[in-house]
Amino acid sequence: MPSARDARVFIVDDDDAVRDSLLVLLGNRGFAAQAFESADKFLAAYKPELGGCVLLDIRMPGMDGLALLKQLAEQYSGLPIIMMTGHGDVPTAVRAMRTGAFDFLEKPFTQDVIFGALERALANVAAAPHRPAASAIAARLETLTPREREVLERIVSGATNKEIARELDISPRTVEIHRSRVMEKMETPTLPHLVRLAISAGIGA
Repeated sequence: MPSARDARVFIVDDDDAVRDSLLVLLGNRGFAAQAFESADKFLAAYKPELGGCVLLDIRMPGMDGLALLKQLAEQYSGLPIIMMTGHGDVPTAVRAMRTGAFDFLEKPFTQDVIFGALERALANVAAAPHRPAASAIAARLETLTPREREVLERIVSGATNKEIARELDISPRTVEIHRSRVMEKMETPTLPHLVRLAISAGIGA
């Protein structure tokens, strides 16, 4: 992945405290971080040659995070965007992934969580030509049991564990076990990554 000194991170969040704390945190790790209080101010400043990664809050006045995500995904398809929210839920996470988000973090998050997400995002940019081929993803899907496939399809549709449990007439705990096995077989470290791979394979499209 690019070194921290070379990695530019753009923070878009209307919360002054969040912007300030992230600027300090990222600066201490050597990232070139820049913060914006609104989507409009970020759009006025960002140029594609800047590259980097975006930390984007979902709930903001004016243009919200999902609207900005959609615009960025259409204009700069290779720009990794990590969504942040204090009101996380599965349907919103899935909607963000379908729109083009790279990852989805629920506030408050630890330093390990934020730096882990940034490392994955920047490594993904560096390894773009080496992303899993469609054939590799299809092979992983073939390892899923019929029940695991049913759970995966419902995850991608945005259903919660409780909703999946009701639909399949199983317990929420059993859904959690199936989801864990699906993520292991699909070789995905996070739920957003799982959703992204599944969508790329045509599941829930």
